[in-house]
Amino acid sequence: MKKYDYQVAVVGGGPVGFGLAIDLAQRGISVLVIEKYVTPQPVPKGQNMTQRSMEHFRAWHAEEALRARHKKPREFGIGGMTAYETLMGEYHYDWLQRALVGDYYATTNERMPQYATEEVLRERAAQLKGIDIRVGWEVDQVEQEVDSVTVQAFERKTGERRGFTAQYLVGADGARSITRESAGITRTIFDHDRLMVLLVFHSRRLNELLERYPGKYFYNVLHPDLKGYWLFFGRDELADTFFFHAPLPKGADPDHFDFHAYVNWAVGEDIDMTIEHRGLWDCRVGIADTYRAGRVFIAGDAAHNHPPYGGYGINSGFEDARNLAWKLAAVLDGQAGEALLDSYSAERRPVFWSTAKDFIEKSIEDDRDFLAAYSPHKDRQAFEKEWAARSSRAVSEVDMFQPNYRGSPVVWGDDNGAADARAPHEFRARAGFHLAPRDPGDGGNIYDQIGANFTLISVGDNEPAVAAFRHAADALGIDLRVVRAAADSAAADYQVPLILVRPDHFVPWTGDGGDADPQTVLRRVLGFPN
Repeated sequence: MKKYDYQVAVVGGGPVGFGLAIDLAQRGISVLVIEKYVTPQPVPKGQNMTQRSMEHFRAWHAEEALRARHKKPREFGIGGMTAYETLMGEYHYDWLQRALVGDYYATTNERMPQYATEEVLRERAAQLKGIDIRVGWEVDQVEQEVDSVTVQAFERKTGERRGFTAQYLVGADGARSITRESAGITRTIFDHDRLMVLLVFHSRRLNELLERYPGKYFYNVLHPDLKGYWLFFGRDELADTFFFHAPLPKGADPDHFDFHAYVNWAVGEDIDMTIEHRGLWDCRVGIADTYRAGRVFIAGDAAHNHPPYGGYGINSGFEDARNLAWKLAAVLDGQAGEALLDSYSAERRPVFWSTAKDFIEKSIEDDRDFLAAYSPHKDRQAFEKEWAARSSRAVSEVDMFQPNYRGSPVVWGDDNGAADARAPHEFRARAGFHLAPRDPGDGGNIYDQIGANFTLISVGDNEPAVAAFRHAADALGIDLRVVRAAADSAAADYQVPLILVRPDHFVPWTGDGGDADPQTVLRRVLGFPN
């Protein structure tokens, strides 16, 4: 007798929760989404979406709707810049220009406030019959059994209570996750001992001043007094609406602090300012010590959170969703072994650890060291030389951010590797890495031919090996699509004749067909014991 109402329950209907639910429903899995807010919260966070995140929207059939939702005039662009001392100061350079790695992804990056992103995902989820959406409901208890998980929830408006049971539960319910706490999952915290403020405000004068920087959407100010922490401005959807992140001065009382004067100091000019929203939070990095406890998983901010430096948060959460969804579906459909679910934490946790240490915290440390060592007021020549060098390194930082799953138990590759977020972009197909798009020889994009499940790309004539993989996939009941690319096409850039591609567009194996048994390969990448 069935002991569950849904195959997967998702606690938290933000972008990560809805993205996960969409991915699961598109794979035929029944999903419950419980979200306490009836409508998305209108705070302009989580704006910077990478090309990789937009590949997810492409897979979720929501990319077109998301781009249509972009209300900001296109002349504002989506790029960023870093300035010294004040926003209107003498020194500045382009920063976080993610378009520079655009050739390695199937679509382009985008800027969108999180509430707009969530609106699009809610609309897409509502189109799928397999998703039961309960907004205005809040979970206050999670109970795990051997073969199911039950969440106790109440409707916030009426007080009605009921339980929902699922085979698996995913908590995408934020940094204060009830799911994580109920599952007994501990966290490692790196506290920066800084109280941060988020302001949302209107200012016509600031909009006029920013005409100085065409094509920019967000602005990072480095001031020596802040020792590496940023004064960060970003645009919202309306031309005269902005958000501002910054650490408050030590000992400042938020109830009596002059936020308008603080923003003027950061801008370098007095501006008109009407504050619409003010939020306070502690500057810290937190990472769960595991992303799985039995039948309970966590994703997004429930699994990891960090200061909003570099726009990594929402992108990491989307990648969690994409990594976990196909694995849950494969296990629920009987096409994968239980070990595949363990690989979610094994792959995603070290990637975020690397993101936090190699990019977010390293950025704060590097900026602190630079500000302590260089000043145009003391040695202009030395400052300008190092400022120019930092501008060049800002380009390499974008190229070097590439999450990968080297050393994963379900990747057949270099066992000496270890999953992290730091690797240069290449067209070469590598086990554990995202597949870069190439033209297979028909003038198109190979992503248009890759299936929703596993795909085997054959570059050139490899028919005996292809036939062997087909036979092995059939024997295991795996849906395997074969895509053929001409040997003299751009797909030759993969530098290997056979590439196995997972449903999340990562490569678990490459070879020439003579170096491994296809059934052994497929069993490994699907978590079956060999």
